[in-house]
Amino acid sequence: MPYHVYIMASRPHGAIYTGVTNDLVRRANEHRNGLISGFTEKYQCKTLVWYEEHQDINEAILREKRIKKWKRAWKIALIEASNPSWEDLLELAERP
Repeated sequence: MPYHVYIMASRPHGAIYTGVTNDLVRRANEHRNGLISGFTEKYQCKTLVWYEEHQDINEAILREKRIKKWKRAWKIALIEASNPSWEDLLELAERP
């Protein structure tokens, strides 16, 4: 089963949230539809701007924890390395 570390954003260079899940499409839709209370709901982080797949849950959790400790500039650089225009990647994630 694949696991995903992901980043949701409110807008380019806006609020960003890092998470981990075993169902990226479901989780991104939960954020998008305000079904998860807390940070993403408060700051309207509804756009999936970055994600990566892991086969081991422990590796995914470790990666998420490390990214959460990064400086904001490093997180922005990570996003912009693969998604310079901060496009919503949910449609890409939905493809098999």
